[in-house]
Amino acid sequence: MGAMPTLLVAHHTPSPATQELLEAVLAGARHDDIEGVDVVVEPALTCSEVRVLEADGYLLGTPANIGYMSGALKHLFDRCYYPCLDATQRRPYGLWVHGNQDTGGAVRSVQEVTSALGWEAVASPVEVEGQPERPDVDACFELGGTLAASLAAGF
Repeated sequence: MGAMPTLLVAHHTPSPATQELLEAVLAGARHDDIEGVDVVVEPALTCSEVRVLEADGYLLGTPANIGYMSGALKHLFDRCYYPCLDATQRRPYGLWVHGNQDTGGAVRSVQEVTSALGWEAVASPVEVEGQPERPDVDACFELGGTLAASLAAGF
């Protein structure tokens, strides 16, 4: 049996709403029913390329900033793109985005980069506009659980 798989949660959480969604994602990823997955949480701005390379799957969280992902998440992608291009192919990922208005541009911008990296979405992006409601929090909980469970199952 190899080492325990690692799920990297790389996020930019500048507001109470994004913090609430992050906490729901983490609660899902760390659920008692899912065993054998190491959940590592890193702010996107300070997350190292080594952390990305060492992880077996990814949960990405960002606000929608003027129709795009946060500068912090873009900075992470800029730093890790070439080091990770061959090494992280076919790794699973999930995404949650919070915006005051449209989140579509931010989702597309992340999907373009993850597609270029060869990462595979194992769940639909969770898009939350405005103040998170119970269904939004539940969707983030499910997202975290889905990613962790897929790694536990050997994705």
